[in-house]
Amino acid sequence: MLMVGTDLVEVERSLGCGELACPGCGGVLGPWGHARSRSCRGVEGPVRHRPRRARCGSCGRTHVLLAQVWLLRRADAAAVIGAALEARATGAGHRPIAAALGRPVSTVRGWLRRFSTLAQDVRVFFTRLLYALDPAAAALVPRAGVVGDAVEAIGRAAGAGVLRLGPAPPWEFAARASAGGLLAPLAGRSGRGVVSNTS
Repeated sequence: MLMVGTDLVEVERSLGCGELACPGCGGVLGPWGHARSRSCRGVEGPVRHRPRRARCGSCGRTHVLLAQVWLLRRADAAAVIGAALEARATGAGHRPIAAALGRPVSTVRGWLRRFSTLAQDVRVFFTRLLYALDPAAAALVPRAGVVGDAVEAIGRAAGAGVLRLGPAPPWEFAARASAGGLLAPLAGRSGRGVVSNTS
């Protein structure tokens, strides 16, 4: 799986020109059909999309090219999940967040629980990414808890990303930097992909 930008024409151009690298071996990716069609929930309602697939010319592995608006194995857009995390960082509970977002209580509770267990690792990952993008960045200000600290680190890294790489919504930046795994363990990820591959 490889995170890509949201401009499908640009993704196709990059894929056709051999500009996308295999996340496994670094070889050149080429077109290889499409993944299955998916029904997801975007910020403004249901979205049906069919991600592109690519195949590495070196190792032969295939990869789904997932647009940075989504996260791995989640039916909701990164911006929707991010809004829930921001609300949680300010002290809101899962029921009011679910009501505000129009999502099932159990779904929102699951996001918040998962993020809470990963928050320390997320904070460290995005703090490192912040200083990789902007070595002169001011120190992070501690928040009320580890979830708030993690959300603050994501926001600051996304801000540094705008200055260094160009505009991108913060939760799309976070999705891309985490390779779609914002709600999955971040061990072993460097964040270098978001610095070098911004299509």
